[in-house]
Amino acid sequence: MIRFLYRTFVYGIALLTALPFHEFAHAWAANKMGDPTARWQGRMTLNPLKHLDPFGALLMLFCGIGWAKPVPINPYNFKNPKKGMALSALAGPLSNLLLAFISAVCFKLLVIPAAFLEEGMLLDLTDSLRNIFYTMISVNVGLAVFNLLPVPPLDGSRVLNLVLPQQTYFAIMKYERMIMIFMMFIIFSGMLDGPLSFIRGIVWQALDFCTGFIDIILRAVF
Repeated sequence: MIRFLYRTFVYGIALLTALPFHEFAHAWAANKMGDPTARWQGRMTLNPLKHLDPFGALLMLFCGIGWAKPVPINPYNFKNPKKGMALSALAGPLSNLLLAFISAVCFKLLVIPAAFLEEGMLLDLTDSLRNIFYTMISVNVGLAVFNLLPVPPLDGSRVLNLVLPQQTYFAIMKYERMIMIFMMFIIFSGMLDGPLSFIRGIVWQALDFCTGFIDIILRAVF
């Protein structure tokens, strides 16, 4: 029971970081490109209370799949609506990849104090921090990969708008709710576990490669 509560607490920390950062990135990118709608509604913030959807957060916490409150974006405020929607959508997953990179750097750097600490509270604290950063990597990579799927209403569908004819895109978006319900069924059935796991594995390898300079530093120190 204690282990379950600890894992839930650590996962909760990761979610309260990843989800607000994701939604903030949408709002920030949209505002930079000329749409202040999210900023006017107080959504250009890292405050989790402004972004979390209670039911979506609980699903994310206990099932691994969930959602936050979508950031309001008005495409008519962009000079190029299709490009503006795509870039503001892409900002969310990219922000999670950035958080995953920062977490990976912190995770690897915590090897240094752990190497010099003996058994005790400081070593336990270091191990706990490494566990938190590892979980943050996992959560952020998972969010980025899932949201880049080209399925409405996920962020990847907005990027898909750049390559699809407008008539085809809007024809698909008419069935956005039905497509998402079908998508959730596929996810909970486990049919996507293999492909998503494969893509997450590639992203993990890329993160390990991009943080390889930390490994070089550690080898030089030790």
